Amino acid sequence: MKLASLKHGRDGKLVVVSNDLAWYASAAMIAPTLQAALDDWDRVEGDLRNLATDLEHEAIPRERFHERLAAAPLPRSFQWADGSAYVNHVALVRQSRGAEMPESFWQDPLMYQGGSDGFLGPRDSIPLADESWGGDMEAEVVVVTGDVPQGVSREDALASIRLVGLTNDVSLRNLIPPELAKGFGFFQSKPASAFSPVFVTPDALGPWWQDGKLHRTLMVDLNGKPFGRAAANVDMTFDFGTLIAHAAKTRSLGAGTIIGSGTVSNRDADGGPGKPIAEGGLGYSCIAEVRTVETILRGSPETPFLKAGDTVRIWVEDDKHHPVFGVIEQTVVAG
Repeated sequence: MKLASLKHGRDGKLVVVSNDLAWYASAAMIAPTLQAALDDWDRVEGDLRNLATDLEHEAIPRERFHERLAAAPLPRSFQWADGSAYVNHVALVRQSRGAEMPESFWQDPLMYQGGSDGFLGPRDSIPLADESWGGDMEAEVVVVTGDVPQGVSREDALASIRLVGLTNDVSLRNLIPPELAKGFGFFQSKPASAFSPVFVTPDALGPWWQDGKLHRTLMVDLNGKPFGRAAANVDMTFDFGTLIAHAAKTRSLGAGTIIGSGTVSNRDADGGPGKPIAEGGLGYSCIAEVRTVETILRGSPETPFLKAGDTVRIWVEDDKHHPVFGVIEQTVVAG
């Protein structure tokens, strides 16, 4: 089952979307918004699934689904917590700014709580008031949970996952070091994130969803050129069950909590830093990582951060090269 929110007010209008992303049917008679559906999931899930089946069989009125009219599936959320499941990415980025990599990072996930009062839609522009801030995309996988009790086990945490999707976790790289130096975490360096047009129930992903990981390639293009083709299940140190259990160690999580994987990152086949796609590698899911590799290899970064007019495209394909979650496609605008 695939769910989306059409732009409408603060929280959008919930719709069920066909598997090929071509059509939608309103779910207003079941739940007005995705948050309302998540709040009452045990009661409404069956009705939503029946609606999705009727849509596939063309048994109900349907309308064309246009991704440009979609908001983030959750236009705002009670909680957005982003992890760093791909420790390879953490190690490289820390190396670029001369920060030591504690051994504990391989056993205990990093996680920060981001702003969730307003997300960008999949085709909304990325506003960048000052290019000197170092605007960057971060292509990630996300999950949305139901209610999660404090102290949940990894196995029960996995069972709490209601939906899976993608995000562009926009970062302002040059604002990160001074913020972290204060010892109080990210804030100004993490503006609004964007999410894929649809979120998908884990069962609808079939064998692509195993052990709390998405077993597909995360595609990233920058200005129309291939930038990243990392395997989302490879080099993922912490699966989503582990990330959710980590977040719920000292508090319960409310239905509609979004948990991010952190930037998807693969090592090269020889175990070293990843290589650009043009050099036969799998590329990168953010600019900071390629700048780090350039610094390691040639002494200084060469790839610039985002500037006005740049376009980022993030998606995952099925076996027929059709987008599974729709496409995040955003252009950077000044101001």
